[in-house]
Amino acid sequence: MGFDVGGWEILVIILVGVFIFGPDRLPKAISDGVRMLRQVRTMARNATGDLSKELGTDIQLEDLHPKTFLRKHLLSEEDEAALRKPLQGIYDDVRGVADQVKKDAQDAASAAKNVTASAPTPATAPATQPAVRASWDDVT
Repeated sequence: MGFDVGGWEILVIILVGVFIFGPDRLPKAISDGVRMLRQVRTMARNATGDLSKELGTDIQLEDLHPKTFLRKHLLSEEDEAALRKPLQGIYDDVRGVADQVKKDAQDAASAAKNVTASAPTPATAPATQPAVRASWDDVT
């Protein structure tokens, strides 16, 4: 698990930390945060180790997500295939319809492009006489 943090983000975090904690207490706050992170990691490792011993299988931290846990540790491959089978046909049908709609839309778009590209340019309309403007002087 990695964090994608660039140079600007680190600079902003440091500046916010300086403003919140002050330059005197910032190093202590950082060390407390690192210590807390280590403790959380240790607790997570211990929990997965205990769970692995109880279930008699190897469990990783990522496996604790309920869907992943069920799929990997409680269902056999045959059970998973049996659960997926009824939905696979529906999925294939929907995929086929979606692909056909996409193809039809692309065909319609290319046909519309061809029609507008081959359409003759309209001839210039004859010049019309300017409209007569009424003014307030005409009313009086």
